[in-house]
Amino acid sequence: MTSQIIKQLIESGLPGADIKVESEDGIHFRAFIVSELFSDKNMLQQHRMVHEILGDKIGKDIHALSLKTLTPKEYKKITNVKNFL
Repeated sequence: MTSQIIKQLIESGLPGADIKVESEDGIHFRAFIVSELFSDKNMLQQHRMVHEILGDKIGKDIHALSLKTLTPKEYKKITNVKNFL
């Protein structure tokens, strides 16, 4: 599994999202996702959406996945955007 494949999978389930996926070892990943589809959902609901998209790949091909999810409105409030996406 690669960061690029994970990004493509998430993009397929969250069209229009801004996504960055990183990994140093190819099994532990960090995903940063900004999506309008997260609006009116709490963080747990947002994370569940991503987990549903990735399905059984989590725990198999993806040993660990750290998520940071934001709505576009929340993203605009971040002062140090350069370090996020």
